[in-house]
Amino acid sequence: MPIRDQHANAAAFRVSVLAASYNIQKGIGADLRRRPDRALAVLREIGADIMVLQEADQRFGARLSALSPDRIAAEGWRPVPFETRPGSIGWHGNAVLVSHRVTIAGHAILPIPALEPRGAVLADLVIDGAPLRVVGMHLDLSGLRRRHQASAILEHLVRHPGDPPVLLMGDLNEWRPRAATLTAFSAVLRLVPTGPSFHARMPIAALDRIFVSPGIPVSGSGVHHSALASVASDHLPVWARLGLVAA
Repeated sequence: MPIRDQHANAAAFRVSVLAASYNIQKGIGADLRRRPDRALAVLREIGADIMVLQEADQRFGARLSALSPDRIAAEGWRPVPFETRPGSIGWHGNAVLVSHRVTIAGHAILPIPALEPRGAVLADLVIDGAPLRVVGMHLDLSGLRRRHQASAILEHLVRHPGDPPVLLMGDLNEWRPRAATLTAFSAVLRLVPTGPSFHARMPIAALDRIFVSPGIPVSGSGVHHSALASVASDHLPVWARLGLVAA
């Protein structure tokens, strides 16, 4: 429920929102078994209002969703309808799932320069009256285009209509803490500390990252490291609890 924020004006309410990002590796676990039900169970453990996914669609053939749409609905989430192809819930595997609290106000695909199948998506959401712009992304594995991809995403934010608070999440595939990719995003947004998320069985690299607008309070953040999460994918989910303002 929205809680009145003592530091906001008299007409504003502070809304607590849990958001998470998870590379589900097309439902293939760290044991190399295709068991998308385990990824869904990890999402259930987290219980986020907003789930940004990477590798949510199968890579070949019709590129159908790796997660059953019926099971997604049964768990209480809805995919943001990016309307890319029948049976898919994302764009180059990037998808956004939202809970019943969330209204989808708009969405867009964000083209980025890529040598591999990579992309980013944008969703304008309203949670209990609080607006939030969410960007999900999966950046280049090779490292040749990551800096250019970060610049392209930031340019999309400037050009896209409206100016709501921003939450940017995804798999950056960036091992270096002072890499140009992180510097580019951090020049505009605030990096939320989470922790190492890869490899799920022995996490040593913070490949999955969360950034927010400077004015968004973050009351908690981290890596979801459960027994199930350590085998459901080769990545662990990262999460943050935000305080948004609704009129």
